Amino acid sequence: MTRTEFILATAVILFVAFCMGWFANWLVHRFTRVAQADVDQLERMSQELHEAEETRDQAITYLQQREAELTNQLTQTDAELSAAMDGLRDARHEAEELRTYVERVNQG
Repeated sequence: MTRTEFILATAVILFVAFCMGWFANWLVHRFTRVAQADVDQLERMSQELHEAEETRDQAITYLQQREAELTNQLTQTDAELSAAMDGLRDARHEAEELRTYVERVNQG
């Protein structure tokens, strides 16, 4: 085999290897290509996820506001109950004093 034949054989082998590599690359991309329908579905799913996250954030905000309102109402109710109990205690004490006074007046 002469030098020219060796160079020609090497060039043919490299060219065939290049063609096989290119063909294999084309096959891989052909079979792994993402369909437009899949892309559209992923886009729709991402939009729905975004909307669900916004809805969740709104729900959390609403629940926090509602919890603050209910806590405020509970605090006010506790204050009113405490005031009513103090008033009742004072009224009982006053009624007891009046009973004692009436009994003293009736005895004496």
